[in-house]
Amino acid sequence: MTPIIISTTTLLIMLWLLHSLLKFLSPDHQPSTTHMKNTTKKAFFTSLIPTTLLLKNEINSSLKFPSHISLETFNIYVNFSLDTYSIMFSSIALFITWSIMEFSTWYLSNDPNINKFMKYLMIFLLSMLVIITANNLFQLFIGWEGVGVMSFLLIGWWHARTDANTAALQAIIYNRLGDVGLLMTMFWLNINSSWDIQEIFAQTNTMCVTPMLGLMVAAVGKSAQFGFHPWLPAAMEGPTPVSALLHSSTMVVAGVFLILRMHPIIQNNTTILSLCLMIGSITTLLSALTASTQNDIKKIIALSTTSQLGLMMLTLGLNQPMLAFMHMSMHSFFKAMLFLCAGSLIHNLNNEQDVRKMGGLQHLLPTTSSAITTANMALMGTPFLSGFYSKDVIVETITNSHTNAWAMMLTLVATALSATYSIRMMLLVLTNNTKIKQTTNHPESKTMMKPISRLLLGTITGGLLTKLLTTPSTSTLTMPKTIKLAAIMITLASLILTTDTMYLKSLNKQKSTKPTPLTHPTNQFMFFNTIHRMLPSTTLKLSQKYSTELTDAWSLEKLGPSGLAQKNILMTHLTTQQKNLMKTYLSTFTLTTVISLLILSPNWP
Repeated sequence: MTPIIISTTTLLIMLWLLHSLLKFLSPDHQPSTTHMKNTTKKAFFTSLIPTTLLLKNEINSSLKFPSHISLETFNIYVNFSLDTYSIMFSSIALFITWSIMEFSTWYLSNDPNINKFMKYLMIFLLSMLVIITANNLFQLFIGWEGVGVMSFLLIGWWHARTDANTAALQAIIYNRLGDVGLLMTMFWLNINSSWDIQEIFAQTNTMCVTPMLGLMVAAVGKSAQFGFHPWLPAAMEGPTPVSALLHSSTMVVAGVFLILRMHPIIQNNTTILSLCLMIGSITTLLSALTASTQNDIKKIIALSTTSQLGLMMLTLGLNQPMLAFMHMSMHSFFKAMLFLCAGSLIHNLNNEQDVRKMGGLQHLLPTTSSAITTANMALMGTPFLSGFYSKDVIVETITNSHTNAWAMMLTLVATALSATYSIRMMLLVLTNNTKIKQTTNHPESKTMMKPISRLLLGTITGGLLTKLLTTPSTSTLTMPKTIKLAAIMITLASLILTTDTMYLKSLNKQKSTKPTPLTHPTNQFMFFNTIHRMLPSTTLKLSQKYSTELTDAWSLEKLGPSGLAQKNILMTHLTTQQKNLMKTYLSTFTLTTVISLLILSPNWP
């Protein structure tokens, strides 16, 4: 009975969302923003039914429809996977999207195309649900491309701005590079196996490293790991609700979810696991270091997302998929709330995003200040908030595993830096005095505060409820207390150090007026300049050299006038004895004439 209820509710959720979208095809009955928000709300409460049933029973079933596409080696079905990952994360994605949609009605209240914006958000959500519930790679690829296209449209929502268009193109191009890996995997499996995920799991013993590398490349591109990371901070050019949805429960977590879903085929491959470990640890450290030097509030939060995604990838490298899924779920709550609070602050400061120009906002926006403080504390891993139950466990796991020592050190440093950029942002934004004149005032209305309050409730209780409902009994502590308390002690040390450093900077700022130098972390370790400027410039110069200098010189000198002249000279030398030695010819002629005249002269003796 339980699988039937879960299957029915999953289909009902999909049909509700599709029905709301199909209403846009009718020009006379366009759905309102309230209707779409209520549809998502209704879908969320419906999704709680299978989530509740999942807590009592371990469910792992699928919902298969008749075959639509028949290939020579296998058939393609519309096939939904109903397991822990899909059921739990569907509820989280619906809850966060419902909150963001309600916030958008306040944030974009003056936008003439707000209905279209809400439609894009709903398609974005539906594409992510397709990825979560897909039980074959063809279906997953549809959702995979869906979130990519919708991110392009939503990041470039304000398309009159050049920066927004550039950021949207940057996002779609980086993701297209990652899509090459997924396509490579699908082509390989088309020849050697099947696209059905359950059949792929049954053939893990015959799987080579090629499809796994393809999955790795796809995840690195979609989840903005190191090498593909610049598009994520650039995506902040879109509206703040887009950033909240993009960074919390859709798009960027799709890459991690792909590795999570396909983990049974890579769990015994040490090469891929080591690759996940290396990429994850490098990403989490460099992103945290870069976030500590940024001044744009949205870029600080975006780079913290990249750092947390690196931590999830590192956890997958430790062969702990359920722990990575838990951190992905907990991260969704406080990351969405961070962006919504940032949107509230930006809206009240006339679109000012520089944290150095903010200050004293705890008096102006007390509820928003409380929410952003709680979200930052959850991000740091403060005990009994949602981030504590996943992030600290990851640190404990890596310190107790047989992994590389350097990966552990990078993770611990990144843990310290997460406290650094969080405390720095709170001190600059909420304390001292406001440094700019407030020109607009958007009070903390119910429309704005309801979604933030819901996410605040999830941030506070999400981890605790998960622990109480899934593990009713606490296991016996077998690790040393120093390891158990390592994450908290490092966070506290970083918090104290950051507070003292900020205080010293405020004292020195009164004495020195020198501009802040452009450091390597500020400039993302020159990665942007290297990839986006140096490499294209070098390629252009090489192309120019080969196309103009070498090609033109070859065509003009070898085949053009100079080449023809050289050929004529050669032919002249072959057909005549004349060597063009005029002086020698004239001297010989003169000497021969003189000698002949002397010999033929009658007076010659």
